[in-house]
Amino acid sequence: MAQPSDPSPAPPGRRAAHAAETPTEKLDRLVHAGGAEFTGGLSPVSLALAAADWAWHLGVSPGRQLQLAALAARLWADTLHAHGRAPEADGVPDEDPRFRHDAWAHWPYSQMRAGFHNAEAFWREASWAPGMTAHHTDLTRFFARQWLDMLAPANWPATNPLVLRDALESGGTRLRQGARHWLADASGVPLPGEPERIPAFQVGRDVAVTPGAVVYRNPLIELIRYAPQTPTVHPEPVLIVPSWIMKYYILDLSPHNSLVRYLVGRGHTVYMLSWRNPDAADSDLSMDDYLRLGVLDALQAVATQGDRKTPVHAVGYCLGGTLLAIAAAAMARAGGVAEQDLLSPLKTLTLLAAQTDFSDPGELGLFIDEGQIDLLDHITRSQGYLSGKQMAGSFQFLHSRDLVWARRMREYLLGERDQSNDLMAWNADTTRMPARMHHEYLTELYLHNALATHNYCAEGQAVSLADLQPPMFLVGTQRDHVSPWRSVYKLHQLCDAEITFVLASGGHNAGIVSEPGHPHRSYQIHTRPARGRWTEPGAWAAKAPSHEGSWWPAWQAWLARHSSRRQATSPIAAGTVLCDAPGTYVLQRYKE
Repeated sequence: MAQPSDPSPAPPGRRAAHAAETPTEKLDRLVHAGGAEFTGGLSPVSLALAAADWAWHLGVSPGRQLQLAALAARLWADTLHAHGRAPEADGVPDEDPRFRHDAWAHWPYSQMRAGFHNAEAFWREASWAPGMTAHHTDLTRFFARQWLDMLAPANWPATNPLVLRDALESGGTRLRQGARHWLADASGVPLPGEPERIPAFQVGRDVAVTPGAVVYRNPLIELIRYAPQTPTVHPEPVLIVPSWIMKYYILDLSPHNSLVRYLVGRGHTVYMLSWRNPDAADSDLSMDDYLRLGVLDALQAVATQGDRKTPVHAVGYCLGGTLLAIAAAAMARAGGVAEQDLLSPLKTLTLLAAQTDFSDPGELGLFIDEGQIDLLDHITRSQGYLSGKQMAGSFQFLHSRDLVWARRMREYLLGERDQSNDLMAWNADTTRMPARMHHEYLTELYLHNALATHNYCAEGQAVSLADLQPPMFLVGTQRDHVSPWRSVYKLHQLCDAEITFVLASGGHNAGIVSEPGHPHRSYQIHTRPARGRWTEPGAWAAKAPSHEGSWWPAWQAWLARHSSRRQATSPIAAGTVLCDAPGTYVLQRYKE
């Protein structure tokens, strides 16, 4: 069994998260980590630098100031003439769910809505000045939007027509109910008689219920093998590597939308990694540990379950796909990896919403610079890990309009409670990240883009994605703010392997959990042959054929084409069973 790696020195200029700290460094850590509680985990230095960059460049640009003054005057005049005019009248539908109701089309609320949208338009332009860095421009624009979202008229009872009308019709009952919801959420004590929303979906009872067994366990993963559900199966198994920042069962939710159940029901033997939820004792686990104890140990365990020479269809989701790409590149390089002859070889690679080039990481890149990583290092070093709650805070910032303000309007001003579903329950089932691994993946992948530039080292040797040769199936989603599809698409430039690329409707999670029969789903698909010519993403999207429905059947057909003739099913050997699925690691939770 592989063991966690020994600490190794950091490359020049890159401080190792696990290095011994001096008394003065400890003082800095305590101060910064303590202050992070008041800044929501955001670096005040990074924000101050962005604000200073904006203020200085705007201050010495009188021409730019005149442009913005003219824009403000034009938008103000537009606001004054917005009486009774809906945004749709200008051919621009209102995409903000807070303002879609017809009540916002009547004065004075129509002008409030128009004024708010015009303020957004102004700050989209005003947050940039000639000479600013792109990162500081993005930060300035992002936080200007955050302040505007907080001040939106929909957030306040006196300026929200729906709340006022509802308060009159209900005699204030719904407002009082909303106040009770706020008190329950603030105190953590549920209202008497209010049903528990998240526990309605329990792991092993309502979600993660596809029959199977844990057939391997090490200090970091459990490997689940799912029971066959067809008389014959393709001999090449499917090994799924989910991201370590999520519980694996997003791919095995309820029976009707379980990707695992879909695959085993169509003649595939499926294995799933279930990452252990780390604690403070795991603070020194590294990316190499996640590579060796995660992907490589799983490939060795799969090999012991059948014919060692039988290749596998390897599948990675989100950062699990990034780690899988690293493992595949390490196996393909000269010399491969240690004990490679004990691992199952790779037949194909499938990467779901997984980036390999992080030069354009989307809105998540807002929170990644030297100052922000330094603050996160202080936080994780104090705790030994980054908590799921702290991680979720970043995503709430990214989607504050939907996850914070629209929800609070419904729950606190209208007295409604959002109905839980399996995806919401999964999203609330958070995981942690060890301090050292968290530092390494942010620094190497996001900050330095080492994987795409052939500078990422796995087990002490550099890897290159150009070495990848198995046929690949990539999936990007149209509204993905975590792994933007154009970023996922960049793998076309990094290797010459055959790539089938799918652009699916939906976002980072809903676009992947997109089962057949799900309404309003569509996808585009096109295959670039091995050593084929480069096509720019926009041109690809313009010419790739579009199809209604789920992309799952297209992927399953692709897997079948790259598999051997089906054989008689073999049951899971009783001697390899450690416990029934979903195992024990997925049940590990902490109070945070």
